[in-house]
Amino acid sequence: MILAGDIGGTKTHLALFTQDGRRLRIDTQTSFQSREHESLAEICRKFLSGRQLEIRDACFGVAGPVRQGVVKTTNLAWVVDAGELSKTLGIERVTLINDMEANALGIAALEPQDFVTLQAGEPDPKGQAVVLSAGTGLGEAGLVWDGKFHRAVASEGGHSSFSPRTDQQIELLKFLRRELEHVSYERVLSGPGLFNIYRFLKETGRAEEPRWLADEIKAGDPAAAITRAALDKKSPLCAAALDLFIEIYGDEAGNLALKMMATAGVYVGGGIAPKIASRMGDGRFIKSFLAKGRMQRVLEKMPVRVILNDRTALLGAGRAAGITAGRL
Repeated sequence: MILAGDIGGTKTHLALFTQDGRRLRIDTQTSFQSREHESLAEICRKFLSGRQLEIRDACFGVAGPVRQGVVKTTNLAWVVDAGELSKTLGIERVTLINDMEANALGIAALEPQDFVTLQAGEPDPKGQAVVLSAGTGLGEAGLVWDGKFHRAVASEGGHSSFSPRTDQQIELLKFLRRELEHVSYERVLSGPGLFNIYRFLKETGRAEEPRWLADEIKAGDPAAAITRAALDKKSPLCAAALDLFIEIYGDEAGNLALKMMATAGVYVGGGIAPKIASRMGDGRFIKSFLAKGRMQRVLEKMPVRVILNDRTALLGAGRAAGITAGRL
């Protein structure tokens, strides 16, 4: 069997896979709250407790830069070491990859119903592709055709500097620079980023914050509260925040698509996009995606899809373990 994991700042998803020909099948899957545990090893031991299994290969997609089999997670106080995990869990081969690398590899395991198409384009199956995912943070990765299949290329592009395109976005940058030494795309394209946009619009007097909304934001997850109020048309302030979020999301998707010349496709994943896919499909996202001057015609031919399957990174980690072991 293969043990695979998708390790995020909020949740850790683990699964056991068996192989069915050239495809992997999930046998069992469990999710854990990441911050309720001291380490990935602790979660793995809990997941595997009581199971009499022979596991030779494991792969974990982790939110953070992987260097020589070690990663210090970006949004967690964990250091994950492949060698130590191998010894602790008694698994022969343990591989660590960036979570977005896993996300990219998982796309090949998805079905047509796992996507919402924002732009059909004219896909080149042997071209390059990109994936960007806003959730707890912002992840970005590429897929490069090697003559047989697409290989995932990790990046930390979500931490690159936010580049505003409109006057309003310039004001947003100035607002955030009063608080932050470096304003990255992750500071605006993530759950906390949506709240940053909301605060900017509220504190610059663009719309009123009703008391019920302030109470709801204080009581729970601000980004979730803002999204619900926007989609339910209960708050003009939340609607404006979500629209600006989608506009910037389209901007950065276009940037990444040009940098990688993503003729095989642009994929938008993460925890936020599936929840707002209907709003993203109203034309605002694609309008910003295409707003690249002379490169608009190039971008018009690139397919753009939202990934709906929340197990994509988990499937990708399983595929990575199978590829490393020479099984896929």
